[in-house]
Amino acid sequence: MKAEQISVFLENRAGRLAEVTRTLREASINIRAMSLADTSDFGILRLIVSDPAKAIEELKAKGFTLGRTSVVAVQVGDQPGGLDHILSLMAENDVNVEYMYAFVQKTMEQATLIFRFDKIEKAIELLQAEGITLIPGAELYRI
Repeated sequence: MKAEQISVFLENRAGRLAEVTRTLREASINIRAMSLADTSDFGILRLIVSDPAKAIEELKAKGFTLGRTSVVAVQVGDQPGGLDHILSLMAENDVNVEYMYAFVQKTMEQATLIFRFDKIEKAIELLQAEGITLIPGAELYRI
């Protein structure tokens, strides 16, 4: 029930982000979800892509520094309280959310939340016990 996220470490300069997207476009890799955080010197681009292995190969070939991380994709109704339910469940069970980002699917009826948990296996067990829909990586890459 985990998905693979790629983290790309970027110098904070004009055009560097475009180099990543160009590399992925040229390799016919689709970006499914992304998050960008930055400081004055560098940024971390977190990506869920259609073909993680190929993306890693292509980006490394262009000299990018990368990391791989397991994340959990959770599907919730796109309505007030969906996120709170998950965060409360984690807090009650001493699971920390290290970071997260979200996107709404094309139907606009469901939101997909991407979580990085400190105790990923425990988080998966808790979510499954609550009947919360988890999206396997293979499915997430196709969304």
